[in-house]
Amino acid sequence: MSRPKWEMSDVIALFGEKLRESGQVNTWQKKTLTDLGQCRTSLLGGHVEACTGCGTLKISFNSCRNRNCPKCQALEREAWILGREGDLLPVVYYHVVFTLPSELNGLCLHNPQFMYDTLFDSAWATLRQFAADPKWLGAKTGSTMVLHTWGQNLSLHPHVHCIVPGGGLDAHQKWQKARAAGDKFLYPVHAMWRVYRAIFMKKMCVALEAGKLVLPDDETALHAPASYRKWKNQLHSKPWVVYAKRPFGGPKQVIEYLGRYTHKTAISNHRILDVSEQGVRFAYKDYRDKGKKKEMTLEGVEFLRRFTLHFPPRGFRRMRHYGILSNAQKSRALAAIRANLSPNQIVEPKRTRKELRAVALTKLMEGRPMNWCPCCKTATMVRIGVVAPQARAPPNVLPVWLPLEP
Repeated sequence: MSRPKWEMSDVIALFGEKLRESGQVNTWQKKTLTDLGQCRTSLLGGHVEACTGCGTLKISFNSCRNRNCPKCQALEREAWILGREGDLLPVVYYHVVFTLPSELNGLCLHNPQFMYDTLFDSAWATLRQFAADPKWLGAKTGSTMVLHTWGQNLSLHPHVHCIVPGGGLDAHQKWQKARAAGDKFLYPVHAMWRVYRAIFMKKMCVALEAGKLVLPDDETALHAPASYRKWKNQLHSKPWVVYAKRPFGGPKQVIEYLGRYTHKTAISNHRILDVSEQGVRFAYKDYRDKGKKKEMTLEGVEFLRRFTLHFPPRGFRRMRHYGILSNAQKSRALAAIRANLSPNQIVEPKRTRKELRAVALTKLMEGRPMNWCPCCKTATMVRIGVVAPQARAPPNVLPVWLPLEP
């Protein structure tokens, strides 16, 4: 894929200071914007390479490694996928999505840690409750969940994508296949969203009534007892969207899906079509209009404000594993499942993080050597110096060259 003409760093350079001065972002969001704006620039330093054949010089600046950066996720994504290949089972996997109604967006903005934790917990409690029912499974199941908070137009749309194996382990450590395995969905959607709604509402209302949540100023319904009861009854009476997609075709499709969603950011650089003083034009899919591709233009500060809505709180885990796929149970559970389904399967030893990153980088280079010269395409590049990082100081006209020690 060709390099995009415009990047998020261009938007931050043009409108970032205006957004900071507007008072619409907190300290953590400001720091993240700074990291993204400095990514792969001389401010973060880098190194200089020279080709042993044609003599071509190449400067490579360091990346910010921020998980919200559209440019820093490719290597992490590939390494994560390689590390997960050994965890896949020869079973049918299902895809379930739990969403929050738009009436809760204000609470999500002011209480992201609590609301998103509750979203994860409620989704897992729903899946676990249906799995424990002998009518559907009668066994312990597991799930890998990924939080997304954005829609295609960068509006707030909190939801979790869940990947669920089509079965589980019973009390005797035997694999039990789900009753509905092979059908369109694992459990009935019309029953799941009712259970999910009840679990989430109970947790949220307990916290609200105990005064543990910050109330948005514009949410007048939450400030008076009578209007609060009306608001709560309306949420209890409306359907909450739980979407069950068709089962995956096989383990390979699960990996491809995970690769698209686990390290995804709110918008990729390839969707940014134009950046100017008039605003930012970007492409999006309108799922309310059969997924048609459209374009939207937003004022620059508004575009960045929407983008910052999707920075998770500091230290927040956006991807989580539950049940038999959790870190505490996974080793024993996977061994028991393989003993049931594939007793002769040879399990490859786990690779270290450094090994995974090396293999992932080779894959991204399409099999070419990592020090391959992009000019003559025959010789190799050798590091001859480094560019010193400039911290918070503005960049110099010429970079500072520091020769490497022999």
